[in-house]
Amino acid sequence: MLLSLILGILMVGVAFLAASFSPRQPKTVTIDVGFSGIRFSLVLLAVFWVQELVGREVERRTVLYALAYPISRAAYLIGRFLGVVGLLVVATGALGGLLWLSVLFVAGHYTQGYPVDVGWPYLLVLVGLLIDAVVVASFALWIASLSTVQMLPVALGVVFAVAGKSLGSVLDYIERGADGDDALVGRYGPVLRAVQHVLPDLSRLDWRFWAMYGTPPADGAILYGCVLAAGYVMLLLALAVMTFRRREFF
Repeated sequence: MLLSLILGILMVGVAFLAASFSPRQPKTVTIDVGFSGIRFSLVLLAVFWVQELVGREVERRTVLYALAYPISRAAYLIGRFLGVVGLLVVATGALGGLLWLSVLFVAGHYTQGYPVDVGWPYLLVLVGLLIDAVVVASFALWIASLSTVQMLPVALGVVFAVAGKSLGSVLDYIERGADGDDALVGRYGPVLRAVQHVLPDLSRLDWRFWAMYGTPPADGAILYGCVLAAGYVMLLLALAVMTFRRREFF
């Protein structure tokens, strides 16, 4: 977990150095690379924290000591999840603050053609990245509630994060005709349309273009993304609680 946090700090540093590759838009490059680094770090922290607070306790049977107290299994699981969310909030604030400072100081007094917005749009992008990580954490929690393999929540959580982030762009590519490849559209189009009803489109929580270019999301896009994420989190928490209640630890 500490390594993931250090990795996030290093990636913010990489974002600062990346400005040298774009003499005309240094701040835009910094903020773009920085947001990607923060998202990557938050996803890793989310799955590792879930594994540490739930998966590892189940594996070592130390969960039995907690459940010996007069609390329900649902309260135990949701409490651990809220703890992970709290840690993610702190990590988002710390990494977001470091990136904010990097954007302010990069390129000195140079004024680029399309200035970045490090005000409310910047904060809103961080909120979207945080919600993204919370969705991944809820999925990892569900896997941890049923898994008997220690690292399975981490592995599947990362796969879930990558697939959810890529789903929107892949569907858009297919719907645009896949550059005229009709065979590809016919083969994978129906499968991807079916997958979108099960897997959330996490790209709907990425609003970085607002902070980078001053282009706000379409009307209702932010609300729709938040409602979609909230519904998915509640569904996964319900599944995790139901699974955890029926699990035998002896």
